[in-house]
Amino acid sequence: MLLEGLASFVEKTGVYEIASTFLDGGWRTVVMLCIACILFYLAIVKKYEPLLLLPIAFGMLLVNLPLSGIMHPDYFINPDYLIDGTDLNFSLILHEGGLLDLLYLGVKLGIYPPLIFLGIGCMTDFGPLISNPKSIVLGAAAQLGVFITFFCAVLLGAFQIGGFGADGTMETIFKEAASIGIIGGADGPTAIYVTKTLAPSLLSAIAIAAYSYMALIPLIQPPFMKLITTKKERAIVMEQLRPVSKREKIIFPIAVTIIVILIVPDAASLVGMLMLGNLIKESGVAERLCKTAQNELMNIVTIFLGVTVGATAKADTFLTAKTLLIIFLGLAAFCVSTCGGLLLAKLMCKLTGGKINPLIGSAGVSAVPMAARISQKVGQEENPSNFLLMHAMGPNVAGVIGSAVAAGVFLANFAN
Repeated sequence: MLLEGLASFVEKTGVYEIASTFLDGGWRTVVMLCIACILFYLAIVKKYEPLLLLPIAFGMLLVNLPLSGIMHPDYFINPDYLIDGTDLNFSLILHEGGLLDLLYLGVKLGIYPPLIFLGIGCMTDFGPLISNPKSIVLGAAAQLGVFITFFCAVLLGAFQIGGFGADGTMETIFKEAASIGIIGGADGPTAIYVTKTLAPSLLSAIAIAAYSYMALIPLIQPPFMKLITTKKERAIVMEQLRPVSKREKIIFPIAVTIIVILIVPDAASLVGMLMLGNLIKESGVAERLCKTAQNELMNIVTIFLGVTVGATAKADTFLTAKTLLIIFLGLAAFCVSTCGGLLLAKLMCKLTGGKINPLIGSAGVSAVPMAARISQKVGQEENPSNFLLMHAMGPNVAGVIGSAVAAGVFLANFAN
């Protein structure tokens, strides 16, 4: 009896599950656990976006430990578990789902990304953008990678390369291509918001690619910045920005909300919450709300978002050739977006007679404030007296708006 009980216990352990299925796919679990440990290393040792990579890595760890039952990604993407093959079965999730299934509803229902944007709005100073409105075009130019990668992914899907559009319909190809392209905006919440609607089966690969490239900005951007610009251009010292009045800062989020949502209504959730957060900050009459949004609320939502997104990266769906291609396309999108901003800034430099340092163009991606800091760092390497940070913040915050607008364009065209 004792031996039978011991044998029964062993058969119920995760170790036995991995060992007994190793050749039939259990090895994938081991690989995913190793990937999670690599992300831990990047977050803890290298300090690459630890607030994001740490919970993502732990969510990946939890879901790939056998028999934990803490997350069931199939409940959200497998037609067999959906009502009529499309709608979430909330009864199933509530009664049989694990802890992360319940928390993941915040992603699936589109709650977490807009709340992240609320916190970002409370932490963002749009003053540099208001002071230099021309910088908004650099934020637009840095969305180039989004749309070029979108068209590349459409072509791959049309020729059935890489597994895109597995059902063979152009509708699915467009949706998956849009989800991949948005990685180029360098905005994790925006990528998640688009993907959870258009291509939820790709969420883990796209989210991890988006956040990983955001974390690796210090490694990815400088080579392109030095390739596209000359030493003389990188040393350009820009004129000090004009002071921005409080009235301008209060009017700006209201005006942007009205203009953007009238043009791209599907961007309302992201742009609206971003601008609400900024209005709370700049109005100066709701300090408690501002502190809560940028601290407690932002931190709580970041934990929930990171852990649940990481938990969608289950071995059997993540370790595929399609995932590797998505990660490659995401890198290409990010690089092209960086180059798009740099090239337009270089043109503006020529047109203004050398008054604009082209390095600020790379900050047009949405990674705030990391991209602006890299512009400052590379500029100071050429000219120690050069201070580009505030000039780069204009394109940087414009990139946040630009990525949200790009998301709205995709949702308006491809969401059912």
